[in-house]
Amino acid sequence: MALSAATLAKLVTFDTPTICNIIELFDIRPRNTGYMDGRIQACFPEMPPIVGFASTATFRSNAAPRAGDAYSGMDDQVAGFGELSGPPIVVFQDVDDPTVSATFGEVMCTTYKTFGAAGLITSGAGRDLDQVRDINFPAFTDGTICAHGYCHFPQVGVPVHVGGITIFPDDFLHADVNGVTTLPVEIAAEAADIGDEFVAAEGVVLNALRSGDPSVETLREARRECGEIVRRLQQQVSRSSGS
Repeated sequence: MALSAATLAKLVTFDTPTICNIIELFDIRPRNTGYMDGRIQACFPEMPPIVGFASTATFRSNAAPRAGDAYSGMDDQVAGFGELSGPPIVVFQDVDDPTVSATFGEVMCTTYKTFGAAGLITSGAGRDLDQVRDINFPAFTDGTICAHGYCHFPQVGVPVHVGGITIFPDDFLHADVNGVTTLPVEIAAEAADIGDEFVAAEGVVLNALRSGDPSVETLREARRECGEIVRRLQQQVSRSSGS
């Protein structure tokens, strides 16, 4: 399902925790599912949120591939970018246990960015972090290792398991310094539309706490007002989804 450029641009104005909170309004999945766990960390916490569609692959580096060039899988992956519903986010599952070497470096990230990728996520490690930061390419990893070993991609365009969840090709993702979540594409446009109202609801409580003379009474009133806005948004998305 394609999303408009306006929707994509709006979604990156919200941080990933806000997106997770908004997903809860739709009651579309259990609240403890759909997001990657704490093993997946932003390499560059200062970079803004990204959105995109998963371009998936498995990764191995403990032994040389039985045939072919070590990086041939990258050509296949880049060639498949055009089949996705929008900007790619490259997602790797490192199948070596433990991780032997870095999934990515400067050349790989430059290649992906050149062909339109918004970022990269791996259950393994990365390297060349200074150089990847310099090209402004967001990356998320489980660590850092200085060498690339016998890196190759056994499978491209398959479901992968990263950060405790399964990512399917073309899954829609939202990621920032706080982590990575899937965002069901069927609610993404409406999530973008109501995002400002949801942030404003939280702002009612924050403004009360930051006032010059906060009290338990003002906190209670602010929480009540915030709750009313959130309930209205829940009813709005429930009506729109026909549930």
